[in-house]
Amino acid sequence: MIFKNRQNAGILLASKLMKYRGEDVVVYALPRGGVVVGAEIAKLLSVPLDVVIVKKVGHPFNPEYAVCAVSEDGETVCNEEEKQVIDEDWLNDAINRAKKEVLLRRQLYSKLEKPVSPKNKIAILVDDGIATGLTMKVAVEWARNKKPKQIIIAVPVIPKETAEELGKNVDEIVALKIPEHFLGAVGAYYIDFDQVKDDEVGELLLKKYD
Repeated sequence: MIFKNRQNAGILLASKLMKYRGEDVVVYALPRGGVVVGAEIAKLLSVPLDVVIVKKVGHPFNPEYAVCAVSEDGETVCNEEEKQVIDEDWLNDAINRAKKEVLLRRQLYSKLEKPVSPKNKIAILVDDGIATGLTMKVAVEWARNKKPKQIIIAVPVIPKETAEELGKNVDEIVALKIPEHFLGAVGAYYIDFDQVKDDEVGELLLKKYD
């Protein structure tokens, strides 16, 4: 299955989440691309849309390959095998820079929309796709610390191995495609996978969905 764009993926994904319509749900999207997918889900379920801000720390020799990820509350998740062979000072510095960027992004988005607490609610965590799973893993930790009733991961595509690992820590994973042989990048499953800009995220967060 190849998705036309993030909007298309969001509409298809929302159709698999309709059982949550009418429940006390908040959609938490991972900026930036996840917000486009999450907006379609929030719209069709008629529930609030918010963001959970996380940032990956890329490998020093391959920035697209995540070795760690941080959340706005300071949670940090790392690939322990990679962590052992990367210069410790470099990694600590990269993690601290990522934490500062996350806080700056929260300040930006909080000017647009007051954060919604997931406490005692069903938190649906949404991204435009998952590869290694580190950013979603730290998003799950962020959500769990807020005491939601349930945590659901909803993504268009996720490798089977990653789904099995993440599934141990959440109530449900809803995905359109769970390939055994992942194509190596989320963008490979989209026809249009252009970068999403902050102003587009801002416009989506300003809309009311519930």
